[in-house]
Amino acid sequence: MDSSMQPILDKAAVLIEALPYIQRFNRKIIVVKYGGSAMIDEELKKQVIQDVTLLKLVGFKPIIVHGGGKEISRWVEKTGMEPEFINGLRKTDEATMEIAEMVLNKVNKSLVQNVQSLGVNAVGVSGKDGGLLKVEKKLSDGQDIGFVGEITEVNPKIIMDLLDNDFLPIVCPVGMDEQFVTYNINADDAACAIAKAVNAEKLAFLTDIEGVYKDKDDPTSLISELSVEEAKGLIGDGYIGGGMLPKLNNCIDAIEQGVSRVHILDGRIAHCLLLEIFTNKGIGTAIIGDKDMRYYNE
Repeated sequence: MDSSMQPILDKAAVLIEALPYIQRFNRKIIVVKYGGSAMIDEELKKQVIQDVTLLKLVGFKPIIVHGGGKEISRWVEKTGMEPEFINGLRKTDEATMEIAEMVLNKVNKSLVQNVQSLGVNAVGVSGKDGGLLKVEKKLSDGQDIGFVGEITEVNPKIIMDLLDNDFLPIVCPVGMDEQFVTYNINADDAACAIAKAVNAEKLAFLTDIEGVYKDKDDPTSLISELSVEEAKGLIGDGYIGGGMLPKLNNCIDAIEQGVSRVHILDGRIAHCLLLEIFTNKGIGTAIIGDKDMRYYNE
C-alpha cells in the first residue's frame, strides 16, 4: 500500500470509531455548559462552536448554556467598581446586575452569530423568556449576596419548541422571581436544571480542568468514568474540594434526575467535545448511573 494513503485511512478509522456513538445518540438532547477559558480564547471559542455545530449536523439536539463571569468582571472593573465574591459567588448589587445582564446578552448574541456563520440556525434566549427559569433569592451561608437566583422551576416549552423546529437554542443564565425581578444565575446550576427539565441524554461541562482526579495533586490519577456511588464516595472521603465540589454535586443530581451521562471536560483542549463523545477512550470524566454500562475499559 502506498504510504501516502495512511493519513487518509487514519481519518476513515476515526469516522468509523465515531459511528456507534452517532447511532446511539441520534435525535437525543445534549446540553453543553460553555464557560471558562474556552469563552475568552478566540481560537478555542471557534472550536467549541464547530464541535456543537457538528453535533447538530450529525443528528444530535444540542443546547448551549453559557456563562460569562470573566467578561462580567472586566466590565464591572471598567465602570470603576470592584468585583466582590462571597464563598465563591459574585455579590450582585443592582448596578452589577445591570452590567451582568448586558454582558450576558452580548455574549449570547455573539454565540448565535458564530453558529449562524457555520450554516446552522440558532436562537438566543434568556431564562426570562417564556418563563424558562424561575428563581428565588439565593443566600450564601445565610449571607445576602444581592440579585443571585436559586432556580425553583424550569419551563422548557420554549426550548422544546426551538428544538422541534430545528433550531439550536443558546441560553443566557438570567431569570426572574415571582415579582418579576431579574436575577443572575450560576451557569452550572442553569445547565443542570435545564438538562433535567428536557430529559437530556447528556450534559457536558466545559471547564478549566481535565476532569475528576482521584488525587488532585496527581495529574495521572484522572478518572475516565465514575458512577454516582463512586462520586459520592470521593466526596465523603474528602478527595473533592474547591470549585469541583458543587460541580460534582450538580453532576450527581442530574444523573439522579434522569440525565444519562454527565461529562466534565477541559475546554482548553481543542475539540474536547468531539474527543469525549465520539472516541472510545474520551479525554475527560464521565459520570454515569450506578447501573449504566461503562464505555471505557481501564
